[in-house]
Order: sequence, then structure tokens, then C-alpha cells
Amino acid sequence: MQNKHTRDQPKDERTKSILSDMKNHTNEKSDNNARQKVTDLLPNEVIHRVELVVLRRYPRRLVNSANYTGSLAAACGRDETGLVGIVLWGEQVNRVKAGDVIRIENGWCRSRDGEIIVSTGRNGSLMILDR
Repeated sequence: MQNKHTRDQPKDERTKSILSDMKNHTNEKSDNNARQKVTDLLPNEVIHRVELVVLRRYPRRLVNSANYTGSLAAACGRDETGLVGIVLWGEQVNRVKAGDVIRIENGWCRSRDGEIIVSTGRNGSLMILDR
């Protein structure tokens, strides 16, 4: 049992370090470009910029609806303040992996079953900051 803890420790420390860096990150840009925290996100509001550690990416599924046709996957992520659901679209599904640190800009935030969900939507962007 102790070997498993030792094996997982570097990843846990990496995650703590990333979250610590995110917490200590200061931004001198305007409020519109300042990094938002999960606890600051409100349903039906635009996300200006949020940075998350992806904890898990769920299996891809294909969607064919009036609004979107293509790959879609759910994921979950966190910052130093809490957990959030993530919707990945199209090529994001193959690019984003568990453990990645991502930035979503100009996306959307929704509430589903009382939980906050974020996504780039049609006009936003997703960047992988660290693997």
C-alpha cells in the first residue's frame, strides 16, 4: 500500500504546485482579462479567462443535433477554489487529457443539476498551458 502512495506522490505534488502557481498568479491586465476562479463563475455568464487542471476526461461520443454535429466529451477540472464540469468539442476532445492545465477564454458557463459547467462554445478558445 505504501508503494502506491509513493508512486502517486510526484503527480500529487505536481498538481499542488500547479494549483499553488495558479493561486499566486497575479495579473496586471484589466478586469475583463483577469483570471476568474471557479467560485466566481456564475451560470449564463461569459467566461473571460479561467485556468483549470483537468482531473478526468470521459469517453468521446458523437452528437448529431440541429446546433452541433461532431465529437463531444465531458471532463472535470479544478482550480484552487473548487471543481467544475467541462464540455469539450471537436478537436478539443482528442487534444485534452487528464493532468493537462488548460485555459478557456471567452467561453460560457452554465448550471446543470446544480453544478457549474464551462466550455469554449462557438466563439471561445481553449489552450493547453502544461501537460
